[in-house]
Amino acid sequence: MHGKTLGFALIALLSVGMLPPARAEEKATAVNVSSPPRPGRFLQRWLLLGPLPVFQGEAKPDDLEAQVKAFSRDERAMIGIEGDAAPRAGQKAKVAGKEAEWRRWDSPEDTVDLIPALGSESFASAYAWAEIDAPKSGPALLGIGSDDAVRVWLNGQAVHDNFTMRGVVPDEDLVPVTFREGKNTLLLKVMNGQGGWGFSARVMDPAAINERLASAAAQGDPETVRALLSHGADPNAKGTQGLTALQHARISGYEEIARTLAGHGAKDSSLPSVAQVVDATMTEATRGESSGAAILLARDGKILLEKGYGYADIGNRVPITPKTKFRIGSVTKQFTAASILALMESGKLRLDDKLSKFYPDFPRGDEVTIRHLLNHTSGIHSYTSQPDFESRAVTPIKMDELIEEIKKFPYDFSPGEKWQYNNSGYFLLGAILEKVSGETYESFLRKRFFGPLGMKDTGVHRANDIIAHEATGYTYAGGKLQKALNWNMEWAGGAGALYSTVGDLYRWNEAVFGGKALKPETLKQAFSPVSTEGEPKPSVEEGYGFGWSIGRSRGLSTVSHGGGLHGFVSMLERYPEQNVTMVVLANAAPPPPGLEPGSLARNVAEFLLWKEMKPRETLAADPNVKPQDLDALAGEYDFGVMRVGVKRVGDRLFASPAGQAMIALTPRSSREFFNRRADLRLKFEEVENGEAKRLQVTQGDSKMSGTRAKETPAVKVDSSLLEAYVGKYEYGPGMVLTVTRKGDRLLEGV
Repeated sequence: MHGKTLGFALIALLSVGMLPPARAEEKATAVNVSSPPRPGRFLQRWLLLGPLPVFQGEAKPDDLEAQVKAFSRDERAMIGIEGDAAPRAGQKAKVAGKEAEWRRWDSPEDTVDLIPALGSESFASAYAWAEIDAPKSGPALLGIGSDDAVRVWLNGQAVHDNFTMRGVVPDEDLVPVTFREGKNTLLLKVMNGQGGWGFSARVMDPAAINERLASAAAQGDPETVRALLSHGADPNAKGTQGLTALQHARISGYEEIARTLAGHGAKDSSLPSVAQVVDATMTEATRGESSGAAILLARDGKILLEKGYGYADIGNRVPITPKTKFRIGSVTKQFTAASILALMESGKLRLDDKLSKFYPDFPRGDEVTIRHLLNHTSGIHSYTSQPDFESRAVTPIKMDELIEEIKKFPYDFSPGEKWQYNNSGYFLLGAILEKVSGETYESFLRKRFFGPLGMKDTGVHRANDIIAHEATGYTYAGGKLQKALNWNMEWAGGAGALYSTVGDLYRWNEAVFGGKALKPETLKQAFSPVSTEGEPKPSVEEGYGFGWSIGRSRGLSTVSHGGGLHGFVSMLERYPEQNVTMVVLANAAPPPPGLEPGSLARNVAEFLLWKEMKPRETLAADPNVKPQDLDALAGEYDFGVMRVGVKRVGDRLFASPAGQAMIALTPRSSREFFNRRADLRLKFEEVENGEAKRLQVTQGDSKMSGTRAKETPAVKVDSSLLEAYVGKYEYGPGMVLTVTRKGDRLLEGV
């Protein structure tokens, strides 16, 4: 049950702009073609070789130097390709002691997913070979996407390399090439870190170049905008959403790029409606047999858009409509918090009441208050982080049984010491609500909120109930959708057991912000970000109140919460000063590309409110930063709620927040760096004696400051003890760290 993702943990999850990946209408041939594939169509027929190991012996995820060395290694002679010679299907090759065989692969999608083709293999490389017939010689532009790092050779000559950790975004890398008349050979080396593995490749046509110009403008990427304009991009062309590059730049707040486009002939034109833009975006994202989402946008009490896209039940081809009911996960928390606050308003409890008042035998219960439970500062361990949680979540459990288990967990920290997202706290609040009110959780909610507010399509999800218009939950993995793990929601309780519709959540938000749910002085407390006494603590311009996340989006205040469990992701967001509500409910977790509710909500709201938002700063790379300037920046920085590791590898700087994969940083200066895809900026400060002492991290409107941490020496641990640490750990709304064991090492990821 995840809430809205805050700050740095979004790095691996952010989508770019509102542009979905382009899709081809026709398949392109790529191996031994007899006629030239039309530009713009993705290459889908390949010869593949792999998986080939990156490491000789045990994998070492933190050893970036070894990964870069393996990535840079020219293995073409070993894999049977001399110059631009062609491999043969069935031809064997041996690299680093691993034998593999070239095999034919026809990808059913534009993106070549290497997992079904070659297997799920961490820290492995694959080679992909194709042949392209060119009707005449001349320049062209290749569009390459990769997960993760990629090298490209055309006709035996190296034309591109990018060591990075990322998911596939078609055409993310633009590679200028010159084709010779007749047959041309294309070879890719795609190296995987952990997780997904694949690539996309095509010869860009004018339509693809224009689409990429629009996405570069939306991303604030001045180098790519200029490069595309030099390759003949039409600044006045409209993309799949009906928007020009100039409109994308202005909506996204990149005035400098808007001026660049205007200088190349871009003209002002009228914008399509928000409904037209959302329709175009969602129709593209849900093509075929896809899961989907319901979306509602409202302003000043008027619904501007309320529509469903994709399928609620793929097998039975039941479409999603505004009436479709979704499990909403941690959006439930604001209902639990509001119920507790309603009891406070009626004098039945106080925020400073001790947990021991309700559970006298709860360990350290006289140190924990209702307030601690509401704002995630209790220190009680979250039961959803237990290694066996997923295997048990499909079976029934009684509330008192789970509370007895929670009592046995050691505290993660002392109450009030720090903030840590915690489902145990809200499960306990649901139980306390029943003790104080004398009613069941659902009965109280129906009488106090659902009934009076006309929320007829919201309730507690129970395993054996037949719920009309209920969405089936799916999981998107390996390019495919399959039915998700079906929780018994008794495990969620006050932390995430509700289902609802976009319409009911809109009614709820109107009641909350219209003063019909709670008193104004109560809401003021609920919307006040928590502060703790723990040291060191981050300086954050947003935070968590009582069941709501408080933040800013390009200068505008937001009050929101997201939710997530197997099969479902949700976002309920309010711009209180603009009286705007966004609701997005999706029935796949993780969702397919373009269907992540948090990103959809932000993008739609930005389209509506961009004139009222602050402009964004355009970030440009500084090519003059010297590799030796990076040495002072490498190290580990403590932000209180997490640590961020920074490493120099060759002439590149990489950062890893909270156990996530290392991401490549682009220098803006010798002390400032950015990652455009993650909307992330890092500024190193107080450089003394060859070391930066402080690191400021900005993502969107969120800022955090951390201090350099002392290195922790490695210690030997009995490998048999490591199994106890395997599992998933939720350390913030939407932030889940997965720990696995391999031999005598623990591996981490998200």
